[in-house]
Amino acid sequence: MSKAKNFISIFIPTATVFISSFCIMVLELVASRLIANYLGSSLYTWTAVIGVILAGITIGNYIGGRIADHFHPRRSIAVLFAIGSATCIVTVILNNIVGKWVWLWHFSWPLHVFSHVAIVFLTPSILLGTISPVVAKMALDRGMPTGRTIGDIYAWGAAGSIAGTFATGYFMIATMGTITIIWTVGAVLLLMGILYWLKCWPLSIWAAVFVALMTLAMIPAEWAQETASLIALREGRDPSVLYEDESRYYHIAVKRAPDNPNRLFFYQDRLKHSEMLADDILKLQYFYTRIYAVITEGLGRNKEKLSAMAIGGGGYVFPRYIEKVWPGSRIDVIEIDPDVTRAAMKAFGLAENTTIHTVHMDARNYVDRLFEEKQSGRDVPRYDFIYGDAFNDLSPPFQLVTREFNEKLSKLLSDDGVYMINLVDIFNPGLFLGPVINTLQKTFPYVYTLTDGNVSHSSRSTFVMIAAKHKMDLQNTISHHEGGELKLWYLDESDLGKLRQTSRDLVLTDDHSPVENLLVPVIHDNARDISSQKYLERAEELEQEGRFAESIKSYLLAIKTYPKVSIQSYNSIGIMYDSMGNLEQAVDVFNKAIQYDNESEQKIGVANIRHNLGIVLKKLRKPEQGMEQFRMAAEELRRELARNPNNDNNWQALALNLNAMEDVKAATESLKKALDLNPDNPVYYDNLVAVLEQDGRYGEAIEVMKKYIQLMKNNKRDEDASQLQRYLESLENKVKE
Repeated sequence: MSKAKNFISIFIPTATVFISSFCIMVLELVASRLIANYLGSSLYTWTAVIGVILAGITIGNYIGGRIADHFHPRRSIAVLFAIGSATCIVTVILNNIVGKWVWLWHFSWPLHVFSHVAIVFLTPSILLGTISPVVAKMALDRGMPTGRTIGDIYAWGAAGSIAGTFATGYFMIATMGTITIIWTVGAVLLLMGILYWLKCWPLSIWAAVFVALMTLAMIPAEWAQETASLIALREGRDPSVLYEDESRYYHIAVKRAPDNPNRLFFYQDRLKHSEMLADDILKLQYFYTRIYAVITEGLGRNKEKLSAMAIGGGGYVFPRYIEKVWPGSRIDVIEIDPDVTRAAMKAFGLAENTTIHTVHMDARNYVDRLFEEKQSGRDVPRYDFIYGDAFNDLSPPFQLVTREFNEKLSKLLSDDGVYMINLVDIFNPGLFLGPVINTLQKTFPYVYTLTDGNVSHSSRSTFVMIAAKHKMDLQNTISHHEGGELKLWYLDESDLGKLRQTSRDLVLTDDHSPVENLLVPVIHDNARDISSQKYLERAEELEQEGRFAESIKSYLLAIKTYPKVSIQSYNSIGIMYDSMGNLEQAVDVFNKAIQYDNESEQKIGVANIRHNLGIVLKKLRKPEQGMEQFRMAAEELRRELARNPNNDNNWQALALNLNAMEDVKAATESLKKALDLNPDNPVYYDNLVAVLEQDGRYGEAIEVMKKYIQLMKNNKRDEDASQLQRYLESLENKVKE
């Protein structure tokens, strides 16, 4: 055999296995990104992806060997490549469908993740795994030396896997996006199939169908998006999304609240990382950021400028708060993903000329670098405050909770500096919370832990840990600067002792920090919660369609899946029974909601339930019982408002009960307070105008209506503004009369 023929004989098989192995590894890396919207990114997802892909390759190798023995190799390869291109399309469709399957959420979290990945990615990995044995058989049939041929096939297959890994991780995901990559892989596989069997006309037909589907899935035209979403080629269009991007680390999205265009959310994968009011960065929305703020205000009140480090940027809400309250401060944000920072600038209000200094690298690497510079005698910053904000409830970075990390952080703090971190856990059993506290106590002599006082010991909660080298009167500092708006639970020595016992005094180190395993109870609780939300979403859709019987069944399934949604579910069921005229059944379910709250360790509050129950009782001609429910609801709301007078929702709810009790004057004042606190809520304008009109105060109603119309115009809701204008004219006519 001539050298040229020899080269061609081995080049074609090795190029083929190189491309097929390249595509397998592309799919493996893309798999973790594709499922992140539904399952997040954690040790569980990576374990499932790697295990399923390897299983698929193994099964494919087994099947491929038998195909090679019984069918024409070249034609077999063409068909396998063509079918592989089809499975790429099916992968996109299945992921969009499986992500919405509620029944999967009944499995344990590891089984749920494995099932999702297996359903979506097992078939394409099997098909791509069949190719190498068939290619090897084809090469051997050409008379090539057995050992050298097999060695070349294995070597080039491995080279393809390596190239696919680096190309995807370092380049393709960030520049192309997950869906585009999958379509590209499908196109490459189809092209390989056509090249192997040029005269096969079904492949030409499939090529035309493939191009049509790819066009439908990729072009931005609205008709294409709607059509593709109907067949699950795309996710359904979300009108609340203002910005969307895919980085090397996350799927990033910025969304607007449907009921308040001023409220924005910043998502990284499935985690809602940040929330803010676009026109007021000082109104912090998250519990832990408010704690960070009051402690910073309490300890930094005598400082004109601060030196602060934030571990994790996200939506940059708290760093911008520091920038606003302490202008000129040194604020270093350590954010691993530059695309997160870009998203915050483009859609979440972070100014291009911000004084915040961002370092795009892993926080552990940055701290290690500063520590080494300090050890070598170079000048490094000493921080007054270090804020940890890089954790989520599924996969916190283990390297940021170890004793070694804490030791280095402590060297970067000033003598009166404070390190604050937050994490999500369940106090009972507190398997993650306990070790984190144990670990902090090995470095810092004073560690304080607190959480939301409204949360029960058996519910997920955000815990804030404050670590310092000096003793602090934490409760006095918080109560003095926070004004008593938050009900807090400060973990005492008894609570900490219980955590030490359940954690077995575990201290997290670089060598041993099993964070995912410690968070298993949280993950399972989160899975049940998400499962119940799926039922609630379906129930709400059915309710809006007027299919009340089906909606009630879905609400009851939500309660069965996750009893903590009982109150809101029973309330919705009661409202539907009321609208159906089944008043006795409505009373029964409203009472079930009240009973659940009475028996629950976590008192959510049932003022709205009592209000709805009062309305139904009045319809049943039981006015005294109905009035008693209104009175009890008003008392509950007044207690809450005495503790937190800035809750506009509670002022609105109080007004509704006062109006039902025919105390129109007090209802009007309550609605005015709600509107003062949140002048962007259209519901408050509606209710205030109605109450003023009811009381015959048309002049005041007209003034409120004018502000309401202006709000609609500002929000570009011109049709609503024109309807309100007609209502305004009717009010003005009443004045003339």
